[in-house]
Amino acid sequence: MDLMKKVVALAKRRGFIFPGSAIYGGLANTYDYGPFGIELLRNIRNFWWQYFVSSRPEIYGLETSILMNPKVWESSGHTQSFTDALIECKQCHIRTRADHLIENYFHKKKKEIKVEGKSSEELNEIILKEEINCPSCGKSDWTPPREFNLLFETKVGIVPENQSKIYLRGETAQGMFVDFKQILDTISPKLPFGLAQSGKAFRNEITQGQNVFRTLEFDLAEFEYYIKQENWEKTFEYWKEEINKFVSDLGVKKANLRWRPHDKNELSHYSQRTEDLEYKFPFGFKEWYAIAYRTDFDLKNHMEKSGVDLQYTDPKTNQKFIPHVIEPTFGLSRTILVLLTDAYTEEKDRVFLKLSPKIAPFKVAVFPLLANKPELIKKAKTVFNSLKDKYHTAWDNHGNIGKRYRRQDEVGTPWCITIDFDTLKDDTVTIRHRDTMKQERINIKKLNKYFQEKL
Repeated sequence: MDLMKKVVALAKRRGFIFPGSAIYGGLANTYDYGPFGIELLRNIRNFWWQYFVSSRPEIYGLETSILMNPKVWESSGHTQSFTDALIECKQCHIRTRADHLIENYFHKKKKEIKVEGKSSEELNEIILKEEINCPSCGKSDWTPPREFNLLFETKVGIVPENQSKIYLRGETAQGMFVDFKQILDTISPKLPFGLAQSGKAFRNEITQGQNVFRTLEFDLAEFEYYIKQENWEKTFEYWKEEINKFVSDLGVKKANLRWRPHDKNELSHYSQRTEDLEYKFPFGFKEWYAIAYRTDFDLKNHMEKSGVDLQYTDPKTNQKFIPHVIEPTFGLSRTILVLLTDAYTEEKDRVFLKLSPKIAPFKVAVFPLLANKPELIKKAKTVFNSLKDKYHTAWDNHGNIGKRYRRQDEVGTPWCITIDFDTLKDDTVTIRHRDTMKQERINIKKLNKYFQEKL
């Protein structure tokens, strides 16, 4: 079984990621997060917020609406330029993205090919030249690629004949541009400053069954960092390095990472420079995070289309100008897949997730050695209650101690505490370490300080 299948199986078995709407046969490209998955996602989101927002006085948080006036997406260029190339098999009528079909074909041949930024005509030439077969029916009989827009459409209004078409947001960035003037008017920030938010985004994607790597609905975190134009290169490099530090703190192996600059013909309509931080998934190097220099594209277009002045006034010179923007973007749903893949570890007689304690779903698990001894249960509950408010702590008294260790290993819990008969005598407990399986005895009174130092 390849690594991807193992990770997906563990994620489902241990309650990280479930197929969406499973009892009704599912809905393609949708997933639910189980008890451990949601804890991991919350930890990632909170860690991101603390690292990039709470700890930086010049970055301010926002929570903007998923539904926005459709003129926002027209002004931003998304209704015209937010597209992918779709092809359809003439035999079985499966639809897929042309670039994904080509990438998967060459990945199986253990070759890399760059298809980012290629036109529909260029993609079609590659498919015809290689005679790439359909992954469903095995035939090589495709329609020419055609562009389709990734924005989800919906309608607002009670009376059907009076309903208006709007879009689910395809990124969180536009809310931070549209609210720019209100931020200036209310808190008067000084350049450079950032606006940050995390939340749901939606894209009408066609995926290749790679779990939560690419889905219709996903968690995104990003911030717009407003600067003077002349400072963009220095600021770009600064935030690129901060992303490196953040990823290192997540515990991801450096050997599985690389930065890839976008070619000119690959750049988004709003970008002058973009680089992707790619992770080596089992299906090849793919985009994980990104950083883009969006120039003054968004504010300038919203100012022109709305008629509202979105210029910044320098408090020292009274000069008015439209700030430029550096945008780091973080796919949080995709981060779960990265962390599960990177942390997945097999040893002779066990599987465990070598997750950083900072983002592990549970930090500590507490066990009574035996589940049928009231005195052990009572003491274990006392220890559990003393830890649970400071560290997300699991309680487990099902099965023998070996099985409990294995369960906690598979969900990435760094430390397990066992209360045994010696605990009743001297108030010491056994701490077992996930990665090494080594054990040590420590007094109950020292547990809080012990974990404070570890975390």
